[in-house]
Amino acid sequence: MHIRRAVSADAEELCSLLNEIILAGGTTALETPLTAAEFADWFIDGEFPLVCHVAEHDRTLAGFQSLSLYGDPPKGYADIATFARTSPKISGVGSALFPATRAAADELGLEFINATIRADNVGGLAYYAKMGFQLYDRLFQVPLLNGTPVDRIKKRFKVDAGRRPTSSL
Repeated sequence: MHIRRAVSADAEELCSLLNEIILAGGTTALETPLTAAEFADWFIDGEFPLVCHVAEHDRTLAGFQSLSLYGDPPKGYADIATFARTSPKISGVGSALFPATRAAADELGLEFINATIRADNVGGLAYYAKMGFQLYDRLFQVPLLNGTPVDRIKKRFKVDAGRRPTSSL
């Protein structure tokens, strides 16, 4: 699997991947499909995205991971979004993307990466736990478009958590 920065030309294929996940429902807070232009604005080159990486597998974009400042997170924080193709499902996409995202967060001087995950997204909760994210907050009963209340779990990753201390010798 090859990881690289997303470019505007990726928007159409990535938008299709994301819209498939949105239409399936149950794993993302996004409920309305996006256009390719909206996708590019939200995840690649708009006002709020900081970085977006894609995973390529067999000439296909298998998934993406972005960091953004959408929603005005606290200073030193950025929000992460991770999406992987569901058909065909390709194992390990999120795990392959995270080192590049983490390195970008470090380069940007971020202290924390925030993940806000639907409480009913068992796979998403497991993924972020596996990546080292720690629970720090919960938003209760956030309504979906159809009115169904679903909690949101907030987890964060301390960007320097994996750094080894440098020797002063």
